[in-house]
Amino acid sequence: MTSEEQIARLEELAYFQETLLTKLNEALTGQQKQLDLLEKRLNRMEEHLQELLDASDQQAPVNTLPPHYMPERY
Repeated sequence: MTSEEQIARLEELAYFQETLLTKLNEALTGQQKQLDLLEKRLNRMEEHLQELLDASDQQAPVNTLPPHYMPERY
């Protein structure tokens, strides 16, 4: 293999590696955007769940016997 062939081969390899790195970078960037979106959605869901839990604590029913329960009958 001549030195010109070796240089051509190395240039081919460099081109394909650069193309692959570009594709990998695009895929990673897309995944990071998706991850950021999911984190925002999860935070909103956690806030909403906490609001629901707080609201349910405030409206918790008092533990009393139902009106039809008569302990003297049992």
